[in-house]
Amino acid sequence: MFPILTRNDESFHLPAWPRTLKLKMKTRLPSLASRCLSFPLSISICSCSCSCSCRPRNMDTGKSTGNSIDQQILYEKKQATLRLCKVSRHTTELLELRAEDPSLHVLFIPGNPGIVTYYKDFVEALYELFGGSASVTAIGHISHTRKSWEHGCLFSLQDQIDHKMDFLKQEIHHTEVPLFLVGHSIGSYMSLEIFKRVPERVKYFIGLYPFLTFDKTSSKQSAIRKITASKTQSVILSSVVAFLGLLPRWATKALARRFLGSPCSSTAVEATCTHLLQYHCIRNVFFLAKSEFIKLSEVPDWMFIRGKQDQIAFLFGVGDHWGPLTMFEEISKQAPDVALSIEREGHTHSFCCSEAGSIWAAQHVASLIKHQCQAASGSSKVMVKDSNA
Repeated sequence: MFPILTRNDESFHLPAWPRTLKLKMKTRLPSLASRCLSFPLSISICSCSCSCSCRPRNMDTGKSTGNSIDQQILYEKKQATLRLCKVSRHTTELLELRAEDPSLHVLFIPGNPGIVTYYKDFVEALYELFGGSASVTAIGHISHTRKSWEHGCLFSLQDQIDHKMDFLKQEIHHTEVPLFLVGHSIGSYMSLEIFKRVPERVKYFIGLYPFLTFDKTSSKQSAIRKITASKTQSVILSSVVAFLGLLPRWATKALARRFLGSPCSSTAVEATCTHLLQYHCIRNVFFLAKSEFIKLSEVPDWMFIRGKQDQIAFLFGVGDHWGPLTMFEEISKQAPDVALSIEREGHTHSFCCSEAGSIWAAQHVASLIKHQCQAASGSSKVMVKDSNA
């Protein structure tokens, strides 16, 4: 007998199995597990069209009107390639689109979970917005992978940062094209740490819905911190999630759609089923979160941010407990020349779980990069497709 998954005390019945087997599920553990992710598995999607115009400082990206987002991306999208590579002995998943003669390279670092396939729509949209003139690479976290290559090892925030640095030295550091770092959630913190180590190599850094410091006033963060700090609770929750991953694919897809919310992209559903419902992956998600809360209890490095404020941009969201607007205000005080934006389209912290959110975020990033290139050279050599075309 299987328990019925519940969310907010509402019973959720999977499609009927053969008559010989009757499913009745009742447990809150999957719902509890979903609260421990750096992006919440419940999202709100804006159905209106949106375009993003870049402003260099403190911009409020309110709801916009204009042409459909479909007109801003090439109809025949080039598909991103998922490949495996060894980075300091760790098997790593990369999602990438390479330009033949790139004008720049965008290196994207995901949040937690660090599963690159969640960002497939974002990577492909960003590549198309540059008309194929920029290479885009998204690098996954160690052991946030489909298969367990690390033999049960757990990796901390520092381990993941070192891993990204090793990748940079191994595959990108020798290139001469400008490097733009883009991070989501805790990936923004990782990107800042990389920027600190190789400031001469990074042209610009963009943090999307950044998780930069532990907010002790947030009841959600405090609750998740307690769960991830307990090895027993983390192991139990990981085991429950892994058990759900053993269900037939149609069942896991139904579960993924339920917890991702509606509408959600097929890529997000697939990433949840193939990666997140694996014991090694979800266990590393919890362990990374544990080390995040420890490290991010420290005060941000305001000296570095002030010193590079003309090369840094952040996008915040309304109601995002990982990147609250109090942090937006603090950055405004500590480093007033940092380019700050507020997203009000309703895509939320988990933008990567919907196609609309992924495309909007790609437009925002492309606009910031275009503005930076124009500011640096006077006339952009990187042609971003006109959003009104």
